[in-house]
Amino acid sequence: MHPIKPIIKVCGMRDAENIREVESLGIDLMGFIFWSKSSRYVSERPNYLPQKAKKVGVFVNEDTETIMQIAKDYALDFIQLHGTESPDIVRSIRSVCGDGIAIIKAFNIATADDFAQTKPYEGIVNYFLFDTKGKSVGGNGEKFDWNVLSAYDSETPFLLSGGIGPDDVEVLNSYLSVLGSKHCIGIDLNSRFELAPGLKDVAILQKFLNELNRSINSKLSNSK
Repeated sequence: MHPIKPIIKVCGMRDAENIREVESLGIDLMGFIFWSKSSRYVSERPNYLPQKAKKVGVFVNEDTETIMQIAKDYALDFIQLHGTESPDIVRSIRSVCGDGIAIIKAFNIATADDFAQTKPYEGIVNYFLFDTKGKSVGGNGEKFDWNVLSAYDSETPFLLSGGIGPDDVEVLNSYLSVLGSKHCIGIDLNSRFELAPGLKDVAILQKFLNELNRSINSKLSNSK
């Protein structure tokens, strides 16, 4: 399988100038966390929201009415459900938002057996997101064993999350180059690129993206 250029999602944004600077790097998705217990919680609307990057609202067991109001206020392109939302709740959200907003359902992964929890959500959501089991709901800065991803046997494409950091270019590119990664369409970056919760280190992020692009382009050239 040829290497792919993954979708880049940067999550946990809230500072207007930081949003502007990170967007200038050409990322695809930008995540905003609407869960009050998160250290990256967006308590008020930033003065600047991305114009090119798609906006992802991250919710944890929130009621549908609140989700849809925030989706309207922020003109969200994606809704990411990072709690224990049941398939019925997800269907309810889908019925309200229609096809205009894509839905991502996050799951905490530690072993191959954890993929069983994704089955009831097949055909309901657009994407899965696989994160590390940890004390917090996302943003733990720790990886899970990516080798278990080879056991994923569903068709729903997914984003890879959980502790991806500046030094992971080669291991990421190696994973994206193998057949078992065919449903991995992107990566989610957060805590390991931060100066403080909710504030990304733009220079480190840019260096990582440049190195990842060079590595992928090199493999693409060699595979022709």
